[in-house]
Amino acid sequence: MQEDFFGTAAKARARGVQPCPPGPADEALAAALSPHIHLGTSTWSYPGWQGLVWAGRHGEATLSKTGLTAYAVHPLLRAVGIDRGFYRPLAASEFERHAQQVPPDFRFTVKAPSLVTDALLRSEDGRGQEPNPLFLDAETALRDFIVPAYEGLGARIGALVFQLSPLTPALLAHMNEPLDRLHALLLALPKPPAGVIAVEVRNPEWLCPDLVALLRDAGARYCVGLHPKLPPLAEQLPLLRALWPGPLVVRWNLNRLHGPFGYAAAEKRYGEFGEMLDPDPDTRAELVRVIRGTAGAGLDVFVTISNKAEGSAPLSVRALAQAIVDG
Repeated sequence: MQEDFFGTAAKARARGVQPCPPGPADEALAAALSPHIHLGTSTWSYPGWQGLVWAGRHGEATLSKTGLTAYAVHPLLRAVGIDRGFYRPLAASEFERHAQQVPPDFRFTVKAPSLVTDALLRSEDGRGQEPNPLFLDAETALRDFIVPAYEGLGARIGALVFQLSPLTPALLAHMNEPLDRLHALLLALPKPPAGVIAVEVRNPEWLCPDLVALLRDAGARYCVGLHPKLPPLAEQLPLLRALWPGPLVVRWNLNRLHGPFGYAAAEKRYGEFGEMLDPDPDTRAELVRVIRGTAGAGLDVFVTISNKAEGSAPLSVRALAQAIVDG
């Protein structure tokens, strides 16, 4: 299978996107990492990664369609996020096309569609308008997310993540209701063929013993969301400890210096995402401890990093890999 992938990858590269040749330092880092550790970026279609991931200049549309094979050649990039299914559910055939572009030991972290993770129906500009009747609806989640992902990705599933958008004040005032809905949803999902089902939140009110209990009961994992809307990683660790042992799922979304609504500011500051402009060594050091402990226990680790975490996701992956190896 591994040889089949590299043969297919060579043919694909001859037709289009060329990977940046891996350097000896990255190859040595990759060889030193535990096979349980899957590091990657939140997606792969950034032209500004020329010289880091791509050998040449390509447009976003080209990279989105055909760049994944070149991305997966990079020795440190053993995972990637698929976020676009959050906006529109993906068919099994689309997931399968992605799976065919990566080697067998590569893993995907996939966000569930917003039609089941958003408490509000939203207008085109993203403003919440009215309650979403399909919020945490198990039948919709199965039909539009779980079944297509299981069929299309199969053994390349890392984490299927229900990233729950910020709740309305009415739901925050009665947390038992969304907790019960989430519990019922997770209990209705069949076990994945590989990887885990995980839950990421955007309100600190979720971080309570009831969440631990329902995740444990359903066999699901907590996805650590590194985002200014949540407490820092150190304050989320008690929840991880309460769910130990189990695989680790992390999505490093946004540097805390930009604040809870800072995506636009981060995008403006970081430009084409080719430089690490705002390194966050404290978060990285905390992550390293958790990753080493999890992988050292023989459990899988799935970490995806956004460009908006430090300025350039591939450079963040390299820095995190180096810190893991250095201990």
